[in-house]
Amino acid sequence: MHQRWSALTFIHWRYPAGVVQALLPEGLTVETFDGSAYVGLVPFLMEGVRPPGVPPLPWLSRFPETNVRTYVRDALGRSGLWFLSLDAERLPAVLGGRAGYRLPYYWSAMSVRVDGDRHLYRCRRRWPGPAGARGDAEVELGPPLSETERDERASFLTDRYRLFTLIAGRPAHAEVEHPPWRLHHARLVRVRQDLLQAAGLPAPDHDPLMHASPGVAVRIGMWHH
Repeated sequence: MHQRWSALTFIHWRYPAGVVQALLPEGLTVETFDGSAYVGLVPFLMEGVRPPGVPPLPWLSRFPETNVRTYVRDALGRSGLWFLSLDAERLPAVLGGRAGYRLPYYWSAMSVRVDGDRHLYRCRRRWPGPAGARGDAEVELGPPLSETERDERASFLTDRYRLFTLIAGRPAHAEVEHPPWRLHHARLVRVRQDLLQAAGLPAPDHDPLMHASPGVAVRIGMWHH
């Protein structure tokens, strides 16, 4: 699949590794940085979604999405992403993501609004499961990160080029291709969310680590065991 992820914000909280490991399937191990696992709330605008050789459809190919994700290694030591949930505004995309990519997509009422240096995100879950889980945030973008500010932790949290899922009870992976992120400083003006709690995590009890990006063009490959 081809797509673009635009107006994206990474909101990361630290968690004890054991708390996150309890939510992972057999065959995947939580990856830590300085002894902590990280869980990200990542809202953005999905654009230009299409299979190869097919033009994007105006309504179906552009919609908000919000991911709850963490970082893992498989039995071969390969690093990647594990999604605890993915909320999207387009029901066909939700059904396709569940059927084709075996990912825990949810249908939600959502919006992404860019107002100068402000990004405003809204998410209210509709289906499946208990409705009403939300992920609302207002973020103020700052200047780009310098080369010295783009440190090992920023790379750990953002430079991920593999997705994991379960197919027929076995871990599978898909490769992700995109240019390096153009990361910016970001300030969290406000956040009201319980998507992390809906995924089985305790509510965050500390300020998050923030990064933002104008976005990247992305290509996602097929699943492989």
